[in-house]
Amino acid sequence: MTTRRAVLGAGAALIVAGQGFAAETFPKIGRIRRLSPELDAIIAPDAVIEQLVDGISWAEGPAWVRSGGYLLFSDVPGNVMHRWSAKDGKTEFLRPSGYDGPPTKIFREAGTNGAIISALGELLVCDCGNRGLAKVDLTTKKKTVLASTFQGKKFNSPNDLVEVRGGPLKGSLYFTDPPYGLEGLDASPAKEMAFNGVYLLRPNGEVALIDDKLSFPNGVGLSPDGKRLYVSISDPKRPVIMAYDLGADGLPTASKVFFDASDLLKTGGPGLPDGMKVDAQGRLFASGPGGIMILTPGAKLLGVIETGGPIANCVFGEDGKTLFLTSNHVVARLRTKTSGLA
Repeated sequence: MTTRRAVLGAGAALIVAGQGFAAETFPKIGRIRRLSPELDAIIAPDAVIEQLVDGISWAEGPAWVRSGGYLLFSDVPGNVMHRWSAKDGKTEFLRPSGYDGPPTKIFREAGTNGAIISALGELLVCDCGNRGLAKVDLTTKKKTVLASTFQGKKFNSPNDLVEVRGGPLKGSLYFTDPPYGLEGLDASPAKEMAFNGVYLLRPNGEVALIDDKLSFPNGVGLSPDGKRLYVSISDPKRPVIMAYDLGADGLPTASKVFFDASDLLKTGGPGLPDGMKVDAQGRLFASGPGGIMILTPGAKLLGVIETGGPIANCVFGEDGKTLFLTSNHVVARLRTKTSGLA
């Protein structure tokens, strides 16, 4: 959606030098709510949120492709993955992104959800519609299933994932499996699992259960040393982020509530704990009521990035210091002073 403000801003940005073309500007949206002076060292006081894309049903799964200089993100209900770059704007990358079979009423959201670019430069996705994890070739768009069952039963609808980048577990994937992709959620007749799980997929294809006691596990993140796993719970009755201490085998040795977002939810902020990313210092940029919460490794809330609507997920891209936000029907970005992990 183009606004009068955007048109005026673009006109004011005319560059006469060099090629004589206009530098594109974008509408400014939202605000950064600062709860601690510590935030100034992470996000500059004059930083602004730019709206890059509008008109998405529900934007999710942002992944920055460094080798090509572009952002991928999904419209999960629309079953399409889009590509955005400063040069080309928004273009279609993959349709359907998820379920590609005959018409069915099984799915509430049939597209892909969480996505990452692996250490090998591969696109890895949570494929809600096909109820598994998959690898997608960035050139041919060919999809390879990595995992779709646990103990002989289909996953519900994998939602988000994070890769282990070092150590003996390098290449392993932690992922969540809530029922959001299924029509009827937990009541769906297609749901084969008795629970909504958090899992570890090892490089050899083995799937291990991390937790089967969470109501709606959603976003996942890892600390820089890989010894702590974060999992958000998108439950209005228990809107928390869990933390798991991990043993050498990648399985939890202890767990606790890392951050409780109940107070933020009571103030009426849109959204629930959802996707997250961790920066190089171990701080969490985590979706929550109001927007993206910036949390220290000690769970101190420094501020909230607000677009005016719920923010499902985020990713660091460009030179590593630009935070891209998938927020309901829009995709936005914000410059930071920190760098994303890996």
